[in-house]
Amino acid sequence: VLRSSVYQIVFMDGVPDAAVCNEAVRIVKNHGLGGLSGFVNGVLRNISRNKDSITYKGLSEAYSMPQWIIRMWVRDYGEEKTKYILEGFYKERATTIRINGNATTKEELIRELTGEGIQVKEHPLLASALLISGYDYLAAIPAFREGKFQVQDAASIMVAEQAGIKEGDYILDVCAAPGGKALHAAQILNGTGMVEARDLTEMKVELIRENISRMGFENIRAVQQNATCFDADSEEKADVLIADLPCSGLGVLAKKTDLKYKMNPETETEVAALQREILDTVCRYVKPEGTLMYSTCTISRIENEENAGWFAEKHPEFDLEWEKQIFPSDITDGFYIAKFIRRSR
Repeated sequence: VLRSSVYQIVFMDGVPDAAVCNEAVRIVKNHGLGGLSGFVNGVLRNISRNKDSITYKGLSEAYSMPQWIIRMWVRDYGEEKTKYILEGFYKERATTIRINGNATTKEELIRELTGEGIQVKEHPLLASALLISGYDYLAAIPAFREGKFQVQDAASIMVAEQAGIKEGDYILDVCAAPGGKALHAAQILNGTGMVEARDLTEMKVELIRENISRMGFENIRAVQQNATCFDADSEEKADVLIADLPCSGLGVLAKKTDLKYKMNPETETEVAALQREILDTVCRYVKPEGTLMYSTCTISRIENEENAGWFAEKHPEFDLEWEKQIFPSDITDGFYIAKFIRRSR
């Protein structure tokens, strides 16, 4: 009873402290422990009065994060940056949407959304994005159903924006579901070229197709294809290859909290090896002078900078032009992007 009540007092702002104390006393009495009710009441009210000064043994306890992740981030980024990362997961955030400039303008979309009673703010990092809140669910928003915007995190939007996509290009996205980056690429192509969005399972491919249909683009197709299996027909065909690969997901824990309990150091090593296998395969699809965009939604040097370094060393025909580790905040998830350019022969 004490542990549950302390959790409510410290972490659940929606429950008044007095109500927590009263309920705890009631539970104790109902279980025949009335003699302890004064003790329970005194402990909880003392904690309520002093909760702002509560200290923890370490970052793991303070932010409910497995020790191995804390140790990895402290080793790689230092304790201050690790605390910044952890705090980023707990910041209240609006939904980031990317404007479909082929279907509407920013000004028109803002007017339409605010007319529906939705709160809209311009994104401080991207002119192509907005922050929305105060809606019930996406499917109830006419502008969403009509393909005027796509839900996509700001860091994810940066992938296509940094890729240097030109009208007429052939874009290959090898792990595309649910299709945000591929759809963004199709939008940049402005009705020209072609985007092929691939993923492993028919379920994921169908999800991409649903988004293609909603957005109304005709220069994009969804295909079921295993990224670890070499496709000879695609060799040196892509002007831009997007490889947003399976990862530990440690950058999106604000949305997918359970991932921190599913991952461990051994599993992360296996994921990093899979990423290398896929990169080793799909890099052959890039044309000379073409671009390879490698990205993950995690914060892990073994999956990010170390994999980028390994790839550049194994494939000297690719030059690492730009890379960025993005940390979680109230306006973006944790994310990593590396841009490679394949040298001409």
